[in-house]
Amino acid sequence: MSAVAVIGARERVRCFAFAGVHVLAAEDADAVRAAWQALPAEVELLMLTPAAREALGSELVGPGRPLHVVMAP
Repeated sequence: MSAVAVIGARERVRCFAFAGVHVLAAEDADAVRAAWQALPAEVELLMLTPAAREALGSELVGPGRPLHVVMAP
């Protein structure tokens, strides 16, 4: 089964847990990269805060990567 996940600052992402989204709170670039590495394989849609998107850079592009969307600032 596919899943949805979100990575970003706790205050921006914690509310998604109520909708069943896999929440990976990350307060800085190192934590974002660690969350990316810990992302479950079944995730097919990944939501990111703008800061998380910036921290991941080109890691998001390539075969087998989940579709991603970036939240409005």
